[in-house]
Amino acid sequence: MAHAKTSYVCLPCRASYKQPYPGHHHHERVCARCAEPLIHVGSAFAAPKRRDTAAWRTLSVLLHAGVRFHKSCCGGPGYRPRTLIEVRERMAYARATGEPFAQALVRRELP
Repeated sequence: MAHAKTSYVCLPCRASYKQPYPGHHHHERVCARCAEPLIHVGSAFAAPKRRDTAAWRTLSVLLHAGVRFHKSCCGGPGYRPRTLIEVRERMAYARATGEPFAQALVRRELP
């Protein structure tokens, strides 16, 4: 049986890598292109195309807010915004209500 893998990304290179889950002696994963540290994004991650700059900017906002793409008990990771417009709407909602930014980002619908 093959070992399960998870995704890591390099934002500067817009690259995604599938690698084994970190173990007890896990080491920092680095990008094969630029040798910068990779960000662990989770096993339910689907990378955008490298030339889709808007999608990578959206992904960058999500990752810097601490949002990841780990599978939940019921399947996928849940809602994640796909466009910068959706991110801006949720940023405005978080500012107006005081809700934590990361929590507002994963909210499917805004009241």
